[in-house]
Amino acid sequence: MSKTSKLNILRTALSIIIALAISFIIIYFISEEPFRAINKMILGPLRSRRIFGNVIELMIPLIFTGVGVCIMFSASQFNLGAEGSFHIGGLVGAMAALWIPLPSFIHPLVAILLGGIAGAIFTFIPALLKIKTSSSELVSSLMLNYIALSFGNYILSYFLKDPKAGAPASYLIPNTARLSILINDTSIHTGLIIAILVTIFGYIFLYKSKTGYEIRVAGQNEQFARYSGINIVKVILISQLLGGFIAGIGGSVQLLGMYRRFSWIVLLGYGWDAVIVTTLAKKNPLYVPISAFFLAYIRIGADIMSRTTDVSPEIVSITQGVIIILIVAEQFLSKYRHKIITKEAKSLLDTEGVE
Repeated sequence: MSKTSKLNILRTALSIIIALAISFIIIYFISEEPFRAINKMILGPLRSRRIFGNVIELMIPLIFTGVGVCIMFSASQFNLGAEGSFHIGGLVGAMAALWIPLPSFIHPLVAILLGGIAGAIFTFIPALLKIKTSSSELVSSLMLNYIALSFGNYILSYFLKDPKAGAPASYLIPNTARLSILINDTSIHTGLIIAILVTIFGYIFLYKSKTGYEIRVAGQNEQFARYSGINIVKVILISQLLGGFIAGIGGSVQLLGMYRRFSWIVLLGYGWDAVIVTTLAKKNPLYVPISAFFLAYIRIGADIMSRTTDVSPEIVSITQGVIIILIVAEQFLSKYRHKIITKEAKSLLDTEGVE
């Protein structure tokens, strides 16, 4: 690992430590029992297998959207369509589960695959608009997310809704399509295994394949990539299609693993959270599970703190905000980074001089 990579890890770690310290100071001044509140937030998720299971359950969808956004952002295409892809993936997964009768082992695989394809089609739209009209993928994908929500609500209301359900919800997902539980006394399902496989695939694709290399080069310097003969249109399409496909898989996995009916009448927010996960992971899929676990852990801890003390869970929003500000701030540890780069360059020159 290079010294620059070590510095990036150090910057991220220091950002997290500083953000948590600021949060703890705020808790100290607003709470009548600050030390108890901090204890609940930090140690609460470790109190039982069931509660720790909640952390893993929340981590699973964050891994899918995090890896998807890593691939899209690596091409410097700030497509926020992972939220819509996740939603559409869950919707199509539910439709496949309800309308396509299949044997137990095949049923969830088909539903998940179809959800992924739907997610890829969704992120293809802003990518195509970017290529054909030079429109901002940031704006178009943001607006399309709400179209995905409205479309999902329409399908739910007119095609999937169970009239006997007490709220807007689909018919029960058949057991043949549901993902099995991995750990007793929790809701941790086989989607965790799929998430790990997706993480490995995302890393190999971005860092060990020719196409992944082209995506990263284009993301770092598009003009240089063009002069090097890299097809920018191909890079944009592949990165956005693959990112949407992974997010769509995540939506199907979440539905089939955690829900008995499709009842998503609002966006669940995992696509927005993926931006935080990607920022923490430095757009490296290999670090996404760690980032997802950290985010899930502090959120579950904050929820426990809010239910047992006088501190609201919004303290996590402060922590997230400070972390992102410090990580993206170019001046944070910039002098130390400059010294490291200078030292590495000098060492390289000395080595070449000796040879």
